[in-house]
Amino acid sequence: MTIKEFRIFQFILLLIVSGILYKIIYQRSNDSYFLYIFRKGPGQNSLSHNLPVSQEKNAHTSQNAKEHRKSNGKRPEDILNHEDGIIFLETTDTMQPQALVLCAIESAARVYHDRPVAFFMKGLSQVDSEDKAKTRNYFPTLSSLDNIYIFPLIMEEVFNNTPFFAWYKQINPKQEKYWIHIIADSCRLALIWKYGGMYMDTDIISIQSVPYENFVAAQNHDTFSNGVFGFSSQHNFTWKCMENFVKNYNGDIWGFQGPFLFTRVLKESCGFEKLEGPEDTNCGNISVLNPQRFYAIGYGGWEKFYTVWDNFPTFSQSYAIHLWNYMNFVQQKTMVPGSNTLVEHLYKKYCPFTYGAIERNESLYL
Repeated sequence: MTIKEFRIFQFILLLIVSGILYKIIYQRSNDSYFLYIFRKGPGQNSLSHNLPVSQEKNAHTSQNAKEHRKSNGKRPEDILNHEDGIIFLETTDTMQPQALVLCAIESAARVYHDRPVAFFMKGLSQVDSEDKAKTRNYFPTLSSLDNIYIFPLIMEEVFNNTPFFAWYKQINPKQEKYWIHIIADSCRLALIWKYGGMYMDTDIISIQSVPYENFVAAQNHDTFSNGVFGFSSQHNFTWKCMENFVKNYNGDIWGFQGPFLFTRVLKESCGFEKLEGPEDTNCGNISVLNPQRFYAIGYGGWEKFYTVWDNFPTFSQSYAIHLWNYMNFVQQKTMVPGSNTLVEHLYKKYCPFTYGAIERNESLYL
């Protein structure tokens, strides 16, 4: 090759490289519409982890899900691929969940500090890119906990390749009396089917880790809860629950797709009529946990959480405490710092960041 030919070759190579660099820089310069929630812990002056947010107002389609993925590089399957995630849901459009929700997530992130905690929020899909400044550090009490991830809850994607997809496409939510509960009941099953791990309601405060992979919990001697459960991905039980949900769907009865569904499927699988005795038991490879594990205080005693105790219970036999927030719908009781109530004790011990913010009268949201 002559010197002239070599220089021509260098020039062509330079043009190719320049074109590639231009494409990369140009694409990145147009990434301004990508929306992030930046997480910065106390005392940090630089950005650490970020919580991805989709910027589209109508991000309830697969196309919008793809745009969201491009914006943050982290998808649920990237984070939950070891089947050890802890999953929470918010199926309303709110971006200001109750303090109890933040406490539940914080407590789980502390107890399961070596596992990812994923919070799927329907309202997150509708955040506008113009609100970027407002969504930065949106949940200050969670921002310094590195194992928390927040994702938009996009129904079509969650239900894809499950028995729920056709059901969801044909149902009219406006005609459903308990739609928020029904859609939450379906989403939790589909997510655990896809990713495995553990689901928890957002009114459950974690106090110690659950040592089982595949488990359900009794909320009393003859009803099995769907408020907390754990399974490996594509477990037969979750598939049976999804099939039963759709086949026997009845939106007029509260809990029919929830605890009553789990109770039906357990009965079909193992003949469970009720839990005998105070001990844990098994249904095949599924651990069936006694009520003390999560429901040490039953739903009829939910107000005890908001009363003063001389001696607080230790809950030594419990993995978490369910506060029955649905029962609190009318009275709307809250945790009050300095009240010496049981709920204050739980906040102080298991979600101190959330407790501290409330005690200092700081906003829980940006």
